[in-house]
Amino acid sequence: MNISRPFIQRPVATSLLMAAIFLAGVVAYRALSISALPQIDYPTIQVVTLYPGASPDVMTSSITAPLERQFGQMPGLNRMASTSSGGASLITLTFDLDLSLDVAEQEVQAAINAASNLLPTDLPAPPIYSSRWASRRARCRCPRWRTWSTPGSRRSCRSFPGSGS
Repeated sequence: MNISRPFIQRPVATSLLMAAIFLAGVVAYRALSISALPQIDYPTIQVVTLYPGASPDVMTSSITAPLERQFGQMPGLNRMASTSSGGASLITLTFDLDLSLDVAEQEVQAAINAASNLLPTDLPAPPIYSSRWASRRARCRCPRWRTWSTPGSRRSCRSFPGSGS
């Protein structure tokens, strides 16, 4: 038996079948979720410096600017944004995807240490940094731990079966 014989003998049915396959393809194509800009998690580090009683101008000139100069020299830095308010400075650093978050933390710590002699001497505490992924905060899914994880505990959380992040 020839496989094409029923299609040749019934041209109307063949045309309807082809139209149905074409319409199913068009519907399936429209249902595909294609994103021109997919959601990507960039490694992000936030640096917070507290200087009680300082005005926003003092925070900008004596805290934020020296730190930004040091952070601007780090390789792999993709974006830097800062906010200075009365008594507080927040600098958000976003790194390239191919840079490890651990390496970025070491670079940030080195830049903070290098900028320490440029910061005011009466600063009550050195700048504090915290790392995270840009679009979500890592949550340990271990049954034993129900708190937000830190970069160090994230590694130990992965060792438990069924844990993520």
